[in-house]
Amino acid sequence: MAKRKIDGVMLLDKPFGISSNNALQKARWLLSAEKAGHTGVLDPFATGLLPLCFGEATKFSQRMLDADKGYRATIRLGEVSSTLDGEGEITRSGDVDCDEARLKAVLASFLGAYEQMPPMHSALKFQGKALYEYARQGVEIERQLRQITFYELDLVSFDGITLVVDVLCSKGTYIRVLADDLGKALGCGAYLAGLIRTRTAGFRLEDAVPLDALIEMDLPAREATLLPVDSLVTDLPHLALDAAQTDRILHGMPIADGQGWNAAENIRLYGYPINTDNARFIGLGEVASDGVLRPKRLLAHFPE
Repeated sequence: MAKRKIDGVMLLDKPFGISSNNALQKARWLLSAEKAGHTGVLDPFATGLLPLCFGEATKFSQRMLDADKGYRATIRLGEVSSTLDGEGEITRSGDVDCDEARLKAVLASFLGAYEQMPPMHSALKFQGKALYEYARQGVEIERQLRQITFYELDLVSFDGITLVVDVLCSKGTYIRVLADDLGKALGCGAYLAGLIRTRTAGFRLEDAVPLDALIEMDLPAREATLLPVDSLVTDLPHLALDAAQTDRILHGMPIADGQGWNAAENIRLYGYPINTDNARFIGLGEVASDGVLRPKRLLAHFPE
């Protein structure tokens, strides 16, 4: 089937064992979509929410890359991994002498701003190569601490060896490093035994479609899973433009303030195509301190 222009956002529940890019390419093939991109890497070891952008939605995918993320992490104490997760060589590291009260106290100590060292087994680049490529060769590259934030670390269960914790954190956080740091803080070692992404910004795993289910659908059903492009920017303020204003913005021209608009760096714009009463999302604009609305990132065409 020929590739088609398709605009929208798919919330995919990525299965275990495949990369984010492989999941993206499979979904793209199932939709026969011309253009697609994902909104942040989820390791093959991890499962869960992977928002995919198609067509014009790819213009706004960066906002999802920068968004806060939620995870359910399974962490095993008393053992460590060469990769900090279940894919590495697992070795015993110490006796576990920890009750629930101490565990909660140590988890609480990580809350807020936190300096985290990116792991060698990561996709971060050094001189054009991913760090994991150096790690496979036994080469250690010097890394810089990065500041991330843990907003929530809620203990779900603990059986004396294995704990499950719900994590809400800022972008760029490595949950396997959290597991390793937790093991060090407890003095027994630990590694990340399982990981599910549950949230990306306002999107949630319970609204995602599993890849296996997507495969079983016919094409109209697959298309019905797509959210509109503006679902990526619903947290932003919005303006509705009349037909004349819409025409000016779509031609790259500013609109002087006659509406009492407040200054804002990013504003959702909804406009009226000729002979249509239904306002449609046309992209993002910004109102500077001079009160003038200017286009910032516009759709190439009105989505149907």
